[in-house]
Amino acid sequence: MSSYKEIKKITTHQLQEFKNSGRKITMLTAYDYSMAKIIDKAGIDVILVGDSAANVMAGYESTLPITLDEMIFYASNVVRGVKRALVVVDLPFGTYQSNSKLALASAIRIMKETGAEVVKIEGGSESKDQIKRILSAGIPVMGHLGLIPQSIHRFGTYVVRAQEENEAQKLIEDAHLLQELGCCAIVIEKVPAVLAKKIATELTVPIIGIGAGNVDGQVLVSYDMLGLTQEFSPRFLRRYCNLDKIITDAVANYITDIRNNDFPNEDEQY
Repeated sequence: MSSYKEIKKITTHQLQEFKNSGRKITMLTAYDYSMAKIIDKAGIDVILVGDSAANVMAGYESTLPITLDEMIFYASNVVRGVKRALVVVDLPFGTYQSNSKLALASAIRIMKETGAEVVKIEGGSESKDQIKRILSAGIPVMGHLGLIPQSIHRFGTYVVRAQEENEAQKLIEDAHLLQELGCCAIVIEKVPAVLAKKIATELTVPIIGIGAGNVDGQVLVSYDMLGLTQEFSPRFLRRYCNLDKIITDAVANYITDIRNNDFPNEDEQY
């Protein structure tokens, strides 16, 4: 099994090899050049330019308001900072649902204008035609099932999905459908761990979980994982540091040093 340092560039082929060999897939979000560069340098496999940018970058309450132009802006910044990771970009709400021609046009814009390698689409059977059309153009697609944030107003809540038998069965069927269509991987969000494990075992394509137990890989929003955001604390989130406190303390020290005439000192001026 190759270590991350031995792989010059992650591809969709590598993701499949990782699953086949049992090597877990690592995935985080990024929305700007500087963060993407750091995450890539650390050895992450996949960087997702998520429509979660609507929340963490723009302050919206949901992912719905973000536009295709904004996603292209964020994704272009990320791609410029990445050398190794596979870059995946969310197709935002309203850019693919209405028809497959619109979906393909949106996906083409992302691929041409950002340099990213994969687009991600929410939904199963309801997104079938859109996924088929995008794949037919040679553009890789990552699926997204379970809790699909772009449909929050239909669900009315962010609670765990697929706890009832009929919804669980649809999730299984949708996962098989996405694999049959040719998706390179599937994100499954906020479903019972037993159900996600069943799907990961049945399917040959990689299953990447978020709040879905131990499957083929994991994804988190980097701003949540790094503690830059504090309001969002679901059970599945592990914070690896508290950048909110680190940055707040640094800024407070900066303010104090200026007011005390300690900054700049003689060595910090010309």
